[in-house]
Amino acid sequence: MHEYSLIEALVTRVEAEARKRNALAVHKLSVRVGELSGVDPELFQTAYETFRAGTICADAPLTLTRVAASWSCPRCKTPIARGAILRCPACDAPGKLDDGSDALTLDGIEMEVP
Repeated sequence: MHEYSLIEALVTRVEAEARKRNALAVHKLSVRVGELSGVDPELFQTAYETFRAGTICADAPLTLTRVAASWSCPRCKTPIARGAILRCPACDAPGKLDDGSDALTLDGIEMEVP
């Protein structure tokens, strides 16, 4: 249920960005949801549909892009296969979770600016 508080923070951030640019309207939002972010994409979308009424985002659809979790070697950048032991098959270094795998990222705001 923390998706509702995340949406509240998202809309607050979008309102701040719109205010900084004197935007007349927000037309579209895009967010990336990492597989290990702890966010349920369906609940996040539902929370957005509920929360956006009466805000600057009221007419702006939300596009979610799911980012699959992946690991790679921090030394030689060799990808580590999903389900494999989290050590590099080339140099035996411990694997590192790749960027975005556990993140929730505001990817874009399309707004009408005078």
